[in-house]
Amino acid sequence: MQRNAWRTSSRSGSNGQCVEVRDRGVQVDVRDSKAPDAGMLSFEPAAWDTFMSSIKTEIGRS
Repeated sequence: MQRNAWRTSSRSGSNGQCVEVRDRGVQVDVRDSKAPDAGMLSFEPAAWDTFMSSIKTEIGRS
């Protein structure tokens, strides 16, 4: 992931129902793409990696 640039998942559709993520090195930020000025959630990189791994595991079970 490119550092400090907001990106949307390649799996996001064109319906605007997605989130954007940016990696700032010391934290990973997540915001609503429909309301980017409404705030964001920030995660430590290790916590983000754990979160993403758990999602991938759950998807693999489907």
